[in-house]
Amino acid sequence: MKIIMSILLISLLIISGCGGKPIPADDSQATAEGIKQVVDANNQFAFDLYKELNQEGNAFFSPYSISSALAMTYEGAKGDTAKEIADVFHFPDNNILRPNFAAIYNNINEANKAYELKTGNALWVQQDYPFLQDYTSKVENYYGGKAVNVDFIKETEKSRQTINSFIEEQTNNKIKDLIPSGVLGPLTRLVLTNAIYFKGTWEWEFDKSDTREHDFKITPENTVKVPMMYMDPDKARLNYADMGNLQILELPYKGEKISMLILLPKQGKEYDYETHEIITYDYTLGDIELSSEKLDEYKSKMQETKMDSIYLPKFKFETKYFMKETLEQMGMPTAFKSGQADFSGMDGSNDLYIGNVIHQAYVKVDEKGTEAAAATAVVMELTAAMPTNIFRADHPFIFLIQEKGTGNILFMGKVVDPTAN
Repeated sequence: MKIIMSILLISLLIISGCGGKPIPADDSQATAEGIKQVVDANNQFAFDLYKELNQEGNAFFSPYSISSALAMTYEGAKGDTAKEIADVFHFPDNNILRPNFAAIYNNINEANKAYELKTGNALWVQQDYPFLQDYTSKVENYYGGKAVNVDFIKETEKSRQTINSFIEEQTNNKIKDLIPSGVLGPLTRLVLTNAIYFKGTWEWEFDKSDTREHDFKITPENTVKVPMMYMDPDKARLNYADMGNLQILELPYKGEKISMLILLPKQGKEYDYETHEIITYDYTLGDIELSSEKLDEYKSKMQETKMDSIYLPKFKFETKYFMKETLEQMGMPTAFKSGQADFSGMDGSNDLYIGNVIHQAYVKVDEKGTEAAAATAVVMELTAAMPTNIFRADHPFIFLIQEKGTGNILFMGKVVDPTAN
């Protein structure tokens, strides 16, 4: 008689409250080119997923969190299952992926007095279940994931509460009850957690006294009132580009390593001083081309610019995605099929498969800076069966939070309605 077991893989990407000292990962074989390949893979997945999640309304997710979770899952995958995961996430060969993912992990954990940013991993394992030493060693060596024994069999609810409390603490109470009652059971064998923490303030903060109620055009026919932040950056020169159909602005956080990129479709009227004509722009989010290559092209056009004024809405919202069907449609169906998925690299059997992937996120942007949190749960089961340079974000826009040096996208989202929580 076949036994049913479940493995839950959870990854967290957060900005707001993380404790404990992360374990350094082995990046001794990392190279600048290898880091670029892994960053490009993460960024391309970000844009691929954004297109799949391009539903109406606000969107927000952490490509780094999801990629980190699936990279650890990928370590135990074989055959077609591994190939499909690698294709969806654009993973390079393991000899490139492992040390350079480790280098990104270690780079995030470098101390910086101007902001807080760190990431850490852990494996919550059934205390008497024989996972392959080769698998757990790779996760620890390259992802810093130290194994911690728990008892899912006799203390299922206690184990769930322990992990949920840990997650809640890591996300400063922003992600609560990530693992619902009934998800874990006596046959759960593994939970992997990845947490990343960031709290930063703008290099040039917005003055709260300048924030005013303004119109935000969700569509030409649908307008809402929002608290619009305003800045006249007298001394600042910010990276900016006008691409004709969109404006791109980079807002740095203190410390010079993290920044927010805003991609704003051009809308409204503008006077052409050469032709003496009024030009009308009516571009939307759908007119923005998104890919890792396109982002590099956009960024290459940006130059330090004296902005006349900047308008950006305050916003805060939460999202939650059940991603099984999305990832299947993106090209990795085998990983979700009992009897066909091959995760034998985890425990030597050929029966593990992914039951679902859940991603939950939170973001808050105000005059001082940014706070964000995200959690990814990958549930695995085993069946042994105006003036020229005005930037006015008063209509839907895309935003990215990135590491400036590598370009690695930590968070990505779009704002359609800043008033929706």
